[in-house]
Amino acid sequence: MAGQPMFSDFDAIEVGDSRSLLRTITEADVRGFVELTGDDNPLHVDLAFAQDTAFKDIVVHGMLGASYISTVIGTQLPGPGALWISQSFEFLLPVRLGDELTVSCTVLKKHERDRLLELETRIVNQHRQVVLTGTGKVKLMIRKLAEREKASSTMAPRVAIVTGGGGGIGKAICLRLAKDGHDVIVNYHRNEESARHIVSEINAGGTRAIAVQADVSSNAGAQALYGAAIDAFGSVSVLVNNASPRIAPKPFPVTQWSDIQHHLDVQVKGALELSQVCLPAMQARQHGRIISIASQVTYGPPSIAWTGYAIAKAALTMLSRYLAAEFGPSGITVNCVAPGMTDTVLIGDIPEKVQLITARQTPLRRLATPQDVASAVAYLASDDGAFVTGQTLHVNGGGVMP
Repeated sequence: MAGQPMFSDFDAIEVGDSRSLLRTITEADVRGFVELTGDDNPLHVDLAFAQDTAFKDIVVHGMLGASYISTVIGTQLPGPGALWISQSFEFLLPVRLGDELTVSCTVLKKHERDRLLELETRIVNQHRQVVLTGTGKVKLMIRKLAEREKASSTMAPRVAIVTGGGGGIGKAICLRLAKDGHDVIVNYHRNEESARHIVSEINAGGTRAIAVQADVSSNAGAQALYGAAIDAFGSVSVLVNNASPRIAPKPFPVTQWSDIQHHLDVQVKGALELSQVCLPAMQARQHGRIISIASQVTYGPPSIAWTGYAIAKAALTMLSRYLAAEFGPSGITVNCVAPGMTDTVLIGDIPEKVQLITARQTPLRRLATPQDVASAVAYLASDDGAFVTGQTLHVNGGGVMP
């Protein structure tokens, strides 16, 4: 109907939605239909012939009326991008020249996965008599260019939360994302001085940053961190789950569950809590990036005495895969970056000899740097990484080749 808004996308359509148009059938319509189809059956075009039939008058082609159902489908419900894939009709009464028809389509069922609508189709004349009924199926196609534009981070806010942002890898990630044009929330738990220094460095460079103290292993901490991001920048488009306790190696006989739980709480629970608060807005925007820092230890030979750390990293990797599968249809990518041994304070308890041996055994003959890890994170946060999800990007110089 004139003045009614068109549906903008499949998600806007609901069961029970209906659209219709009015059409008065003229001789010109019949002539045009004959020219288009070649159907010059005299019942439709020869008055003398029609008068000798039980109808006593010209009968308009049934499919001419039905063709206006296609008009409703293609322009109103669901509108541009609709593909009419099946239809059944029952013709109840003849249509005459001069009849004013109300042609309508109503949504009976909606199939989200296939982007498919089941419609009731109906034509009523000026006497409120039903002349045609039927049911059809319509698929709403995706306009590829529009989807690429929707997924582009250039159309989304560029704001990143980095947990554990005050550490070596965290600092490098914060600085790199800021260099790429993101405003950054530098999360820290205890290292306030480092976080403040990073914020000052970013703010001096043209983008914006704030430091936020929060224990991400708690829901309250995750909510506070997200709230601070919203208050400062209005939204979050990138979440980097980087927070991790020190490794603190322990032989298994003296390992307690609390040692493992501590790693699970910070790394896995922290990622889960923050993902849960960030995802609703990402879904509404149909764009988002979640990147978690995993580890080579879950892919290479076991590092003896790193049990708690390794269990948490393995769980974080699996959580990321499941999030990628569930939220991919919403335009959100979820990936991991798995560094090899990286030259940060986190490996301070590893003997120097072991570090040197590890570097020599790596094809590129060195340990990873925080900047190596940050570059991988930056790729996954960028438009170049828009079609990468559910993956683990290994940054280990070839030390492990899964």
